[in-house]
Amino acid sequence: MKQYTWTVTEEQAHERLDRFLTIMESAWSRTQVQRWIKDDHVKVNNENVKSNYKVTAGDVITLAIPEAEELQVEAEDIPLDVVYEDADVIVINKPRGMVVHPAPGHYSGTLVNALMHHCKDLSGINGVIRPGIVHRIDKDTSGLIMVAKNDHAHESLVEQLKAKTTRRIYKAIVHGIIPHQHGTVDAPIGRDKKDRQSMTVTEENSRDAVTHFTVLETYDKFTYVQCELETGRTHQIRVHMKYIGYPLAGDPKYGPKKRTLDIAGQALHAAVLGFDHPKTGKEMLFEAPLPEDMEKLLSHLRSK
Repeated sequence: MKQYTWTVTEEQAHERLDRFLTIMESAWSRTQVQRWIKDDHVKVNNENVKSNYKVTAGDVITLAIPEAEELQVEAEDIPLDVVYEDADVIVINKPRGMVVHPAPGHYSGTLVNALMHHCKDLSGINGVIRPGIVHRIDKDTSGLIMVAKNDHAHESLVEQLKAKTTRRIYKAIVHGIIPHQHGTVDAPIGRDKKDRQSMTVTEENSRDAVTHFTVLETYDKFTYVQCELETGRTHQIRVHMKYIGYPLAGDPKYGPKKRTLDIAGQALHAAVLGFDHPKTGKEMLFEAPLPEDMEKLLSHLRSK
């Protein structure tokens, strides 16, 4: 059983307990944290409280993560594009349309199902549903994702994400013609009050979010851009590009309602992934070519 202890500072006071814990450890999902709280694995000043408890300065919060249960998610023989693999990490080039981990409505056909068939050794820090998963990319985003094969690797990779030392570069096609070559979007992201399934730029209950972008090519009504994440918030690139007036082409949630380009989902690809190897400390850098559907879109746009 893994134990964590925090003492709440003045700056952290008044946050909900479940949100406080996800801020302390970005790899944990709100749902997982709420489950731990409900199961009495979290205590505030040695007492059980609910997820909506507002922490106060001086509170001592303890979390005892139980040993990972035997996985109930079934291994499935699904082909994987393995970019790199050793005893500690595996890097996958995920296809568009594949969900990363099981969730209600998606208990099979996910990257986790495929990984469980491919390799038996995955970290158990994220429990039975998300073994090995350090970070996520959306179902309809293609590209590189790193997976931890043991708890030491998992903790190292999560720490690198928190310290902002990883490299995550995406390629995207957006609506509109961006008039300048480079830019930075520094705008906090939180849940959209009007739609809890969506994120938005907001000052309320938000987390800092920074995206750097570079224009690669411009076309009639569209721009091909490279976006580098400084932070890794849910739907960050999709939300930030919409916020500055250049939503992603094909994005069913944040883009125009009318379909404009022939692609199943947002035109977004995780092209570059870099991190320090959790055991050797060696700098690792990987690149995945654009998927065929985005290449076709670019060829079409260049020919107009």
